[in-house]
Amino acid sequence: MKKGKGMQFVGDSRITADKKKFIPKDYSEYPGKTEAFWPNFLLKEWLVGAVFLVGFLCLTVAHPAPLEGPADPTDAAYLPLPDWYFLFLYQLLKYEFAGGTYFVLGAMVIPGLAFGGLLLAPFLDTGANRRPTKRPITVSLMLLGVVSVIWLTWEAADHVDWEAKAEQNKPIPETAVEVDTEDPGYAVYENSCLQCHGDSLGGGAAAPSLIGIEYTVEEIKTIAVEGIDTMPAGQFQGTDEELQQLAEFIVSTNEQAAE
Repeated sequence: MKKGKGMQFVGDSRITADKKKFIPKDYSEYPGKTEAFWPNFLLKEWLVGAVFLVGFLCLTVAHPAPLEGPADPTDAAYLPLPDWYFLFLYQLLKYEFAGGTYFVLGAMVIPGLAFGGLLLAPFLDTGANRRPTKRPITVSLMLLGVVSVIWLTWEAADHVDWEAKAEQNKPIPETAVEVDTEDPGYAVYENSCLQCHGDSLGGGAAAPSLIGIEYTVEEIKTIAVEGIDTMPAGQFQGTDEELQQLAEFIVSTNEQAAE
């Protein structure tokens, strides 16, 4: 038998004859319509994100978020509000069709449908055309969502005096003044004022700090009996001698704080 006689060669289509290196697709035939995801499109996304992040950080430095004081469960007049990015949901619950007995509709159903529609939008709108005029349904729904969020947020924020709210509920700094508990006036303070103004005169959610005030002994005695601002009259119950001790104790503590 001659060499090679009776032999057969079978080709396998799964194996390429020449292994080519990965070459990105040439998009030059579609000028201005599409581009390579890596690195062109992704680099643009990163640049836009970096600009937004720097701008947002500058905004937080220029206008820091107002912090409030510690929560006080006894303050029935306090009006809790969510952060600004949830104000539109807060406003939605004020309407009759989304609040009260229909709370579940306003808290879960309507927001769920809205955000669910945004998640499904890429799968429902599969058209190749990117022009807004060629995608009227998608663009209209998106504009409706954006306008609704902006309008509801504006309605919720427009009825709140934010500066007054921040001033009333700002954190009370801790005082470094060492209160003389051996002073006879402290015992009077403990019985009449400590519940609202705190054990170190630093104030609380229901009353301001007594550190840093510039009242005289006589003025403090008058305030303790007659009240001032939100402090009603008749808060002090004691003798004239105890009232004198209380006023002198508060003044001496402030003099120590000023040193």
